[in-house]
Amino acid sequence: SDFTNVYNPMRVARVGRSIRAEHRNTGTRPAFGPSHRLRSVRLPSSYIGVGKHIDRNIAAMAAQDRAALHSLPGVTAKKDPATSGFIFQQTMFRIRDPKPSLDFYTRVLGMTLLERLDFPDMKFSLYFLGYYPNEQVPDDPKERVEWMFSRPATLELTHNWGTEADPEFKGYHSGNSDPRGFGHIGLAVPDVDAACARFEQLGVEFQKRPQDGKMRNIAFIKDPDGYWIEILNPHSSRNLVGWGPGGAAPQ
Repeated sequence: SDFTNVYNPMRVARVGRSIRAEHRNTGTRPAFGPSHRLRSVRLPSSYIGVGKHIDRNIAAMAAQDRAALHSLPGVTAKKDPATSGFIFQQTMFRIRDPKPSLDFYTRVLGMTLLERLDFPDMKFSLYFLGYYPNEQVPDDPKERVEWMFSRPATLELTHNWGTEADPEFKGYHSGNSDPRGFGHIGLAVPDVDAACARFEQLGVEFQKRPQDGKMRNIAFIKDPDGYWIEILNPHSSRNLVGWGPGGAAPQ
């Protein structure tokens, strides 16, 4: 959930014919830095009066119907039959020490350990977790590993042996400091405030509490290796549709 409050004439131009005309009249172009990331552009004073109009149109873009959503550039709405049966199965984090990580994900976040795979010749172990009842996990090792790899949305923790006792090991990059890349995983909970109050009691480190910033009702916590985890509520997420001028959620 990475939101940047910046007017981007290139993006605004796609809102509609009237917005494209305003874009041409300003004569501005987006500026690119060395990393080719889009930066904010200082708009001329003649454009200021258009600002609220642009805000309303950008907000309207978020309220598009399904057909418009699937018509976005680059989107293939009709799936290739060859992808039938594909699932999003796992996200992988490298971890320093399995003990605190497994404690965090099972005790603090309530996940179930689904499988452990060891590779002695390569000196690493894999731990797979997810939100499945303990009693669903098969006893037979071969049946269990096949079952686990058929479950959607699992978390894989990779432990390279020895990092937990290596004083020279500086930890892994979380993706949220330069050079940025990976951002976070997310968990949906019934009550964000109640979940965060419990996290506080358990000593969990916060990156963002629910009341912080413009985007209320979501939080970010950190796991023992510093990876970010977004805490959200599906119903509250309705307020993200049609995000209004100045970052105000629609009523």
